[in-house]
Amino acid sequence: MSSRTDGAGADGPGADGRDVRFRPGDVLKLECPFTGTTVADVSRFHVSVRWPWSEVDPQAESFGWNGRRALPLPEAREWELFRTRPAETGLRPDDTCRVGIPPTVVHVLTVHHFDPPRVTGMLPRPATYLEVLPQGETHDPELEDQGYAFDPAGDEPIRFELLFRPYAFLEPGDGVTDRNGRPWRFDAAWEWYPLDGAGPDAPAWPLTLLSRSGGPTLEEAAAVARATAAGDHAEESARWTGLTGASPVPRQW
Repeated sequence: MSSRTDGAGADGPGADGRDVRFRPGDVLKLECPFTGTTVADVSRFHVSVRWPWSEVDPQAESFGWNGRRALPLPEAREWELFRTRPAETGLRPDDTCRVGIPPTVVHVLTVHHFDPPRVTGMLPRPATYLEVLPQGETHDPELEDQGYAFDPAGDEPIRFELLFRPYAFLEPGDGVTDRNGRPWRFDAAWEWYPLDGAGPDAPAWPLTLLSRSGGPTLEEAAAVARATAAGDHAEESARWTGLTGASPVPRQW
């Protein structure tokens, strides 16, 4: 399977992945213009097309990438962002086709960073992978290879639209107290660590921001107070579920 993001920046509609900061839990709409190419090979489970974007990395000789990419047929039972037009099932070697991403909603599972950038056989070498899941699929902690990973800053002209970021008013590592005075640390959208040692749950709104890398400032604290003056964790979760068709999976401490 085969993606990128982190941080807490906001993404404008239609942005590419080079200046966008993503984080786990983000709900994104992806799209890549369909570009002309040719079919190199067809097997029982895949159609290989000549990839119209990435270049071969001449210094990664051990990888020996041949400039092609295999896209799954239905029999492969694999989820793939990139599709062909016409559909893969009707293609034969040497056929012309187009490859791209139709408008697709995904949610971010994990952000992977590489320093130095990862050697894959392709250029550019990715510094980050974004691992995503499709609508309707809930993360299963027991599966090691569930997500689809890609380089959002690669040569493929993928456009990103941030549809929803749960707890967008918080930063990973923030310390808060909830309505009941319980202290919590926010790590990610569904990863709340109870600092009082009590059992896992979710904080009761409104929230009071206590700590944030050198702060918080009065403006940051006020923003969190405003954002949580109405609503609750259940509403934040329900909005996310409505967009993703998946269930939040909180970390078990």
